[in-house]
Amino acid sequence: MPKCKTPDEYLAALEDDRKRVALEKLRAQIRKIVPDAEEGFSYGVPAFRYRGRPLVAYAAFAKHCGFYPLSAAVIASHADELAGFALSKGTIRFHPDAPLKTALIRKLVKARLAELAD
Repeated sequence: MPKCKTPDEYLAALEDDRKRVALEKLRAQIRKIVPDAEEGFSYGVPAFRYRGRPLVAYAAFAKHCGFYPLSAAVIASHADELAGFALSKGTIRFHPDAPLKTALIRKLVKARLAELAD
């Protein structure tokens, strides 16, 4: 994938329409939950910052999409609700045809916001 300067460029460069649509929806949901978050890049993928601190990120890969709450604690505390998704310390992997539900995204982003408030 070419090096992109904006999240819009990143999404437009995705060749897989299903991944693009899934990530556009995820991005829109995050923007709705935290409208004053700043968009940019972190580690080469689209990310949101809140009050100057990393909030969440997302990306597309060959066989999946990823959502990054940037917190192992947030993932661990929602492990039951994330059953069925491939998880690692800081990553939630999902197939574009089976994306994260809006209510779950809201819970994850709100949990991350709570961490940043501490």
